[in-house]
Amino acid sequence: MTGADAIAEILRRENTDFVACYPRNGVIEACARIGIRPILCRQERVGVGMAEGYSRVHQGARIGVFAPQAGPGIENSFPGVAQAFSDGMPILVLTGAAATGREHISPVFSAVDNFRHITKWATKISDAAQIPDVFRRAYHLMRNGRPGPVLIEIPNDVWAQDIEDDFVYVPRARMLSAPDPGSIAEAVATLRAAEAPIIWAGQGILRAGATDELVELAEWLNLPVMTTNPGKSGFPETHPLSLGGSVVSAPKPLKDYLNAADWVFAVGSSLSTSPFNPNMPVGKSVIHATNHSDDINKDAASEIGIVGDAKLVLAAMIAEVKKSVPEKPVMRQDVHAAKEAWLDEWAEQRNSDEVPLNQYRVLGDLMDHVDRDNTIITHDSGSPREQLFPFWEATRPGGYMGWGKSTQLGHGLGINMGAKLAAPDKLCINVMGDAAIGMVGMDIETAARNDIPILTIVLNNGVMAAERDTLLTSTEKYGAYLVGGNYKELANALGLEAFRAETADAFIPALKRAIAVTRAGKPALLECMVKEGYDFSR
Repeated sequence: MTGADAIAEILRRENTDFVACYPRNGVIEACARIGIRPILCRQERVGVGMAEGYSRVHQGARIGVFAPQAGPGIENSFPGVAQAFSDGMPILVLTGAAATGREHISPVFSAVDNFRHITKWATKISDAAQIPDVFRRAYHLMRNGRPGPVLIEIPNDVWAQDIEDDFVYVPRARMLSAPDPGSIAEAVATLRAAEAPIIWAGQGILRAGATDELVELAEWLNLPVMTTNPGKSGFPETHPLSLGGSVVSAPKPLKDYLNAADWVFAVGSSLSTSPFNPNMPVGKSVIHATNHSDDINKDAASEIGIVGDAKLVLAAMIAEVKKSVPEKPVMRQDVHAAKEAWLDEWAEQRNSDEVPLNQYRVLGDLMDHVDRDNTIITHDSGSPREQLFPFWEATRPGGYMGWGKSTQLGHGLGINMGAKLAAPDKLCINVMGDAAIGMVGMDIETAARNDIPILTIVLNNGVMAAERDTLLTSTEKYGAYLVGGNYKELANALGLEAFRAETADAFIPALKRAIAVTRAGKPALLECMVKEGYDFSR
């Protein structure tokens, strides 16, 4: 068995369905020989996104893999890995490298040196005999503690190096840590005595599969629940206690309840400060439950810290509540009423018939005409994120893939393809703007070539709308923020069936036709001609 064959066999034992790649890497042919599908992308960071989307759907049970070539391939992969690192997503990057002994000869690029600060672990294999031990460690790190990318650099000569016949590799299960009972009792007593407590839920809820426990605890304590950007869909947003999620924009009640809270119970969240995630207001008392102790007392001071898996933490808190509370209280209705009042304030925009289209009308009609229980949707960066995120009500865990502690234009396309590969029976939608498709649009051909039946919705207003307040003089004098294109025609040229909606009445029929294309096993694109921009919900 060669080094490449050993790596492919490890991926098979880890239940890897496909390897996103481009274009030369020793593992590609080895994977193909044993039935692991290689999918060549057009751009490396889209391939990284495909691996990430796959990992998101499987929540670490299966982990996406990206395999670029040495040199320019791994160099071009940097932004995708940086995005995955910022959002705490486990992916495995297997890169080629210069032959052993040449790694320090200029201008040879060292992936380990350059990716060390944007990966959970970066290492190099110098001998094929090291492969089982290195991969065991890599998968352990990706499945346990705070998630993140792992990079393994494999020199060109190691791919072909022989390994002894007694090759041994056994996948290892994820390990869970239970919380301290004393801290659980203190947290429950504190929340019961608080005047206006609130639950702050992060992506750890999704990773732990803890949605049922979160709903149960919220109902026993009658507490409103908000989510972070990557935690969106961890709590059903049709629930009467849901405040929704927050990016820069957010449902108005979320900010009102958070600002009024005396205690915040944060669970499954790092509470990391970010321009594109909710930040803890000054003066709040915090109970912080996370599986990574280093996050406690990092950006937010915590009066009570709990280290443990989110599912186990919540289950322990439910058991503690039941010791002294005989039955669930009558569910409060003020949270739902506040949300309805906020939606009424946006009714004019969400029902607008104006031309060009109002983005809020488009996204509202989209939500009302898909089966959200069987849909996975993601946003792209900028205006699409801020317009979609507050208003879309996620109904099932993982039905919305939120991202954006870093906000690279175009990232949503790759993770949408990865999600579809992981969940072929779901309708997978990516909502992007004209600036985002300008970054990665050629990779819609990757979906067409590989029969990945995603739906891409492009909001085309011909400008970088999120920058309209920052590029005033440069736009007036030089048209700096103007962008453009006919993305329906682009998609047709790249092998997709595409549609265009220019009026509100045209959107729903076009949407239904596009969904029908995806159900037939092909990707589709729907271009919506929209207005320049609108205010966001604050």
